[in-house]
Amino acid sequence: MKTVFENKKKLAAWIIGIVAVCILLFLGVRYIDAVADAFSWCVKIVMPLLIGCAIAIIINVPMAFLEKHLWPKSQKPFLCKLRRAVAFVISLVLIIGIFAGIVIIILPTLVETVTVIVQSAVKIVERINSISKEEIEALPFGELLLDIDWTHLVDTLTNWLQNQVKTIANTIFGTITSLVGVIIDLFVSVIFAIYLLFSKEKLKVQAKRIVKAWLPKNFGEWIIHAMSVANANFRNFIVGQSLEAVLLGLLCLLGMLIFKFPYAAMISTLVGVTSLIPVIGSFIGGGVGAFMILTVDPIKALWFIVYIIILQQIEGNLIYPRVMGDRVKLSPMWILAAVTIGGGVAGPVGILVSVPLLSTISVLFTEQTKKREEKLALEMGEESPEPDTVESASTEEQSQQTEELLDAEEEPEPIKEKEQKNKRKKK
Repeated sequence: MKTVFENKKKLAAWIIGIVAVCILLFLGVRYIDAVADAFSWCVKIVMPLLIGCAIAIIINVPMAFLEKHLWPKSQKPFLCKLRRAVAFVISLVLIIGIFAGIVIIILPTLVETVTVIVQSAVKIVERINSISKEEIEALPFGELLLDIDWTHLVDTLTNWLQNQVKTIANTIFGTITSLVGVIIDLFVSVIFAIYLLFSKEKLKVQAKRIVKAWLPKNFGEWIIHAMSVANANFRNFIVGQSLEAVLLGLLCLLGMLIFKFPYAAMISTLVGVTSLIPVIGSFIGGGVGAFMILTVDPIKALWFIVYIIILQQIEGNLIYPRVMGDRVKLSPMWILAAVTIGGGVAGPVGILVSVPLLSTISVLFTEQTKKREEKLALEMGEESPEPDTVESASTEEQSQQTEELLDAEEEPEPIKEKEQKNKRKKK
């Protein structure tokens, strides 16, 4: 009787849960605008913390490497505590230096390019006003150019700029005000990232305890495994994509110096930075670079486009497969799809996050598919199916290596200190 009552109780709980979920789904669809506004409000509140997590992930890549190589054999408590602080400072200075160098290289040349474009446009207008109608008609689209009153156009543009001075001043003031808010949010994000990095082992242990205590065993283990796979994929993506960007920027600089293209340092830096966006990034940098060269020499701009297309083929067929290797187990088609969808959903952040996120989903889905195939094979009394491709086998190896690496991480410093104190007491 007790078993029957417990089964009825579980069934009632399941029915109530299903009904509650259906009601929530109906209300969510019915009031989708309110739900979207509430979601946007929540995201806006936690955005500094999300940015802090992103900063922590980026800084942790060089920081973890430095922690393994800074006096690794030392067991002195002072050096063990100092190791993480020194690794963090070096990593932070390195990343800030890279961004500062990019700005220093790009910004002056970009201002110069805009100035050249404006001066060229003014010269073209003056040239058109100074030549005769017969010469204008001989130009391409000459009849259309004759229909335009260039003097009136220049006067109208000048008057509009004068009238917009107040609006522009207000816009600048609003931008400065917003910039202050952005700086405050960024400061909060950096502080949060520091807390995350200096207590990452402790947070990992706490997260595992919470998952194991509050979630069913199988589901909790899967959540821990999924987070470990995601962590490895994001780390591998950052390292691989950064290395590829450096190599592509250096190759672009070398070619531009050999062929004597203008703005070699600036355009090469721009191509390297934009290539952090998978697949389409270097095309964006190459397009901007071609437009800049066009203001100086149209023929060289054409040759630069040819050069950047050839460089893209080399990058896509030689550099990217070798550098990324097994880091991101996605074909170019899926990478392009991830970048497109991620950019449409979350803009630049979505573009950067989409590839490692889809790679994580792919690894987990491949694992579950293989387990389901093995289960179906056992039920039918057949042998377990072999992996269809080398990719599926390497995917499983990657997930196993990921778990081994994460489980092999060093214990939290406080635990080590307690063990050392206990040993001293025993002695």
